[in-house]
Amino acid sequence: MTREEFNEFCGGLKATSHVVQWGNADVWKVGGKVVALCGWYEGNSAFTLKVGDIAWEVLRDAPGIRPAPYLASRGMKWVQVYEVGALSEASLRDHIVASYEMAVARLTKKVRAELGVSTGSG
Repeated sequence: MTREEFNEFCGGLKATSHVVQWGNADVWKVGGKVVALCGWYEGNSAFTLKVGDIAWEVLRDAPGIRPAPYLASRGMKWVQVYEVGALSEASLRDHIVASYEMAVARLTKKVRAELGVSTGSG
């Protein structure tokens, strides 16, 4: 996935917003909560996203993937996919959607209603 494809995909998720921050990273948010970001690692695009408990156990030591700098060091379960091919494009998209859903779940009911988004359970 290229940086442009990442931005297009994240922009297609309902009620997301885009900012450029943290050293020229493309940061995607929903309701002010970070969903995913794309920055640079040794000249290549690096995708950073929140993962659930099982994905954290599986992915954090996988080749081309590492605990996300800064975020994981603070106890958060975020990974950075820094090597091309470390995840298939379909798997990367699935993990971005899961990160989005986790961010939506952290929003208040009021904010979810204002944005027109809901969690999987309603």
